[in-house]
Amino acid sequence: MALSKQEWLALEKKAHELRNLTLDTTYWAGSGHIGGGMSVLDLLTVLYYKYLNIKVEDPNWADRDRFILSKGHAAVAYAPVLCDKGFNDVEMLKTFNLSGSKMGMHLDSNKVVGVDASTGSLGHGLSIAAGTGLAARVLGKDYKTYCVLGDGECNEGSNWEAAMTIAHYKVTNVISFVDRNKCMIDGRTEDVMRLEPLADKWAAFGFKVLEVDGNNINALCGAIDEALANTSDQPYMIIMDTLKGCGIDFIEDDYTWHYGAFDDEKYAAAKKALENSYAARVARVEKEAK
Repeated sequence: MALSKQEWLALEKKAHELRNLTLDTTYWAGSGHIGGGMSVLDLLTVLYYKYLNIKVEDPNWADRDRFILSKGHAAVAYAPVLCDKGFNDVEMLKTFNLSGSKMGMHLDSNKVVGVDASTGSLGHGLSIAAGTGLAARVLGKDYKTYCVLGDGECNEGSNWEAAMTIAHYKVTNVISFVDRNKCMIDGRTEDVMRLEPLADKWAAFGFKVLEVDGNNINALCGAIDEALANTSDQPYMIIMDTLKGCGIDFIEDDYTWHYGAFDDEKYAAAKKALENSYAARVARVEKEAK
């Protein structure tokens, strides 16, 4: 079901606020994985502000939906979401990845409230999701697990072992995503280790595959709605076509901004770029919303 204009605009506003907070966090930290953080932020926004069944006042609620950020280095975007949502004090972001902070470069579930799995060693998140999905079945719970992988992370063989497990055991309460920004730490994914045909690979492993514009909030919600309505025994994989650094024009689609830093001049330019991007996105809503 398409979003109403009001809901779409509200989610765009929240995504814009979170992009600014992610930029601020990177600036305060001195550096961070801002490229992949910005590419996945629209998904984080729609999950945490529309779909996830969670309780901020009870972060360990047994029936909560689980979220696993397998591409754990995008914590520079994930931490602002968890603070803005109310799980943690937003002041903690001012010490992100600094000595003595609980907010590390990869978030530790024992230190940061609201984190379901400590990630960062790539290739493990989907295996954890398989486990939480199977656990829900054994316990008679109806919670969902949402897991997001990086595309470069799909080089890791453990992902494909997890894919076989999820498909074989028909773990349809797990909804998976690949942040397909086509860049990784030292090059374009297709130059470093070719992934295409990526959709065909997931389909061959037994997944129902959707390919969607991962920086279009309305399109993302449509894909998630379809996955949630699944009555088959096939799990869903949503491949999100995204831009590395989405929202900051001078770092977009540039693999050298996998990790980067902002001096005062670049920070001011990035703030202006985010305002311009937000204006363009609002204009799209005004044009396309029903």
